[in-house]
Amino acid sequence: MQENKLKELYVDELKDLYSAENQLVKALPKMAKAATSEDLRAGFEEHLEQTKGHVSRLEQIFKGLDESPKGKKCKGMEGLIKEGGEMIEEGLDPEELDAGLISAAQRVEHYEMAGYGCVATYAKLLGENEAVSLLRETLEEERETDKKLTKLSERINLEAAGSSSESEDEESEGTPSRNARSKAARA
Repeated sequence: MQENKLKELYVDELKDLYSAENQLVKALPKMAKAATSEDLRAGFEEHLEQTKGHVSRLEQIFKGLDESPKGKKCKGMEGLIKEGGEMIEEGLDPEELDAGLISAAQRVEHYEMAGYGCVATYAKLLGENEAVSLLRETLEEERETDKKLTKLSERINLEAAGSSSESEDEESEGTPSRNARSKAARA
């Protein structure tokens, strides 16, 4: 692949990440508000501040390239955020909602890790050493966030499993769970 074609791809992928991060800046407060676990809420709030830093790093890279970060909408992130938003609207039990929010957030993190891994490689091939450093720093933060979400999920998923068992017990006793009532109301 010619260097100028790789640079075009690199800039295009950076624009995609810039759009993704800005969409997250808008979505994370909604996720934090929906979370019922204090730890999860705090994690979303912490990641919001980190995400603002990711946007700043990308802006720094674009400035060094003398390119505009605007002009592209990340449809992948748009879809992931839409799925997370739909989950919030489903009327799940609190524990199930938190487990679902973690799942949605981890999908986002994995999507971002893939994107940052690719652009860091492109930057290295193009000799953009400062960008490589910035992109790897963001990639490491995304990995750390994913690890924190995994750790939170160990407890929250167990709570959700307990909540499901309780819901099933209520349903077997003739009292529909809140989740079942919510689903019935939408039908």
